[in-house]
Amino acid sequence: MSLQKTPHRMIGIRIDRIVKRFGSVTALDGVDFQIEPGELFFLLGPSGCGKTTLLRTLAGFYAPDSGHLFFGDKDVTNLPAHRRQAGMVFQSYALWPHMTVAENVAFGLKQKKLPKSIVEERLQEALTGVRMEQFSSRKPNELSGGQQQRVALARALAVRPRCLLLDEPLSNLDAQLRNEMRLEIRRICREHRLTTIYVTHDQKEALSIADRMAVFSKGRIEQIGTPLEVYKLPRNRFVANFVGETNFLEGKVLRWDGPFVAAETILGTVLGTPVDPSNPPAIGDCVHLSLRPEVIRLRSEAIDSNCFSGDIVSMTYFGEVAHYDFYGNGIRLKVSELNPRHLGHNGDATIFANVRPEDVIVLMN
Repeated sequence: MSLQKTPHRMIGIRIDRIVKRFGSVTALDGVDFQIEPGELFFLLGPSGCGKTTLLRTLAGFYAPDSGHLFFGDKDVTNLPAHRRQAGMVFQSYALWPHMTVAENVAFGLKQKKLPKSIVEERLQEALTGVRMEQFSSRKPNELSGGQQQRVALARALAVRPRCLLLDEPLSNLDAQLRNEMRLEIRRICREHRLTTIYVTHDQKEALSIADRMAVFSKGRIEQIGTPLEVYKLPRNRFVANFVGETNFLEGKVLRWDGPFVAAETILGTVLGTPVDPSNPPAIGDCVHLSLRPEVIRLRSEAIDSNCFSGDIVSMTYFGEVAHYDFYGNGIRLKVSELNPRHLGHNGDATIFANVRPEDVIVLMN
């Protein structure tokens, strides 16, 4: 029998108005949302925003000052960590250096005083699940960083948790290993039917494998959504600035032009899409316009709308993409061009930057 074929009911997780304070600092300020059964859910935000505090509260390492936590229908707010059936993978892996891979993975099973036959069965299942069965007799210092990460995952999976909690598990790996392990973690979570909560400050990590994510700032949630929703339709300036790169233009609403808002900016009148059509800005409101670098197109000729004249003053070439600094009317725009065509631009001729109205996001704050 393999772990991925072991039937169990996936659980949802409900975080109900959780508050957690450390002295005068409020680390979690009424956090309230739900994670669906089987979701790979990311907690994303800068250092000190509360994401790791929430993960450790879910694990049972911290007790909330108020609010409730539910695993499925069960209130686990006051349940000790060892009774929550949550598997935790730490940033440091926390492997015992004097134990072999097999001994590390079996440690939690032996603590439960399970029969030897069951310990051996689950040990083999867990090692096979992370493709580490051939390394069972090695010590952690004989493994690569990616292999150590797999062992930490196997140890968490061996106890057959109802949910998996990951605290920046890839931060100690190099770029290539991070890319490989992202896909591996997603595979493992899918095959083992685990509801997974994953903490990171790495936006690409979250965007590449999350089902949904919550963006945190100062103990509060700024936005919850799929990677596409959060990236394409950020709810405010903080989210737009934190998740990916963007250019901001300050503007004042002049009128509505069909479904688009027309705002006066330093670059002239710019048409954009309101982030919340149910609560659109009014004429005369001050707004921020968000333009991602990759939505800006460089042209040799002007067109009628959302077109700005200027010059390329610097460029960085990365092979498949180039990043430019485009200056127009005293303001800099960051522009990304896939399959670059403007590397030879010498600034002698005026060049134009153009962006579609649906790619300009109008933010109220």
